Amino acid sequence: MFAYTLRRILIAVPVLLGVTVINFIIMKMAPGNPVDLLVNPKLPEAAREAKRLELGLDAPAWVQYWNWLKNIVLHGDLGYSMVTHEPVARMIASKLGPTLLLTGSALILGLLIAIPIGICSAVRQYSRLDYLFVTGSLLGISIPGFFLGLILIYVFALKLGWLPSGGMTELGAENGFWSRLRHMVLPVTVLAANVAGRNIRYVRSGMLEILGQDYLRTARAKGLKEIRVIGLHGVRNALIPIVTVLGLEIPVLFGGAVIIEQIFSWPGIGQLTLSSIMSRDYSTIMGLNLVAAVVVIAANLLTDLAYAVVDPRIRNSYREAARR
Repeated sequence: MFAYTLRRILIAVPVLLGVTVINFIIMKMAPGNPVDLLVNPKLPEAAREAKRLELGLDAPAWVQYWNWLKNIVLHGDLGYSMVTHEPVARMIASKLGPTLLLTGSALILGLLIAIPIGICSAVRQYSRLDYLFVTGSLLGISIPGFFLGLILIYVFALKLGWLPSGGMTELGAENGFWSRLRHMVLPVTVLAANVAGRNIRYVRSGMLEILGQDYLRTARAKGLKEIRVIGLHGVRNALIPIVTVLGLEIPVLFGGAVIIEQIFSWPGIGQLTLSSIMSRDYSTIMGLNLVAAVVVIAANLLTDLAYAVVDPRIRNSYREAARR
């Protein structure tokens, strides 16, 4: 397992490098530059050129990229924001915590909903309960997150006044655990609805495939209760395909959080991403893309390692590959 993990990490290095190169090329192809937004358009060209020199935008594109990459590799420095002049690493670190709190809570809640509902739907296939659950999962997938978010804000924040419409804290009030929880309810619900909608169908399909296997019939023939047959022998094998889906959920949640954080004024990576794009803050955008790429690669690596925990056959294949 150690050799496999090390090999995957080494493979991730050129992948990260390729992602940064592509992102840099895309940014350079985009029209405009930060100077257009940072200086008065009535200033003479000499003043604009001085600003370009200050930001290092006068150098060739490959030199700009090389300087950025060299600072990361040698010093772990993501540079400074071209707009606020703050360290990019500090800006991302201050926003990463709220985003991880939001997406992590949504992932856990979505799975807690999807797994038991998917199992129940498969066990009672073609029943009214099954149709109800499948319809609910389709709604969770189909309704856009921004639309559902606006509906929840209108109903629970504006009409009923039960929950805050946005933000993470309240100004001039004690922001303890319960206050933070009240602010999380609506955005977490929106993200969790989409997670649950997708995974209900995956769990149901995986469970239906397992229910027809011979070893479940053998377990029933031995006199085991149905709840033990399903829970002990069926669920663990049915959840193996779900591990793959979980590796994809984290990047999807990060992408969805960009929109949801804007709707609910959540102070996370999403707000920082949009503001950096609007201001053409190249250094911040590059840092954000690097963090997103690391998250995706780490999620895929954890998914592969989780296979070994869930399925002993895969763990044995890793051992055989290491011996070779």
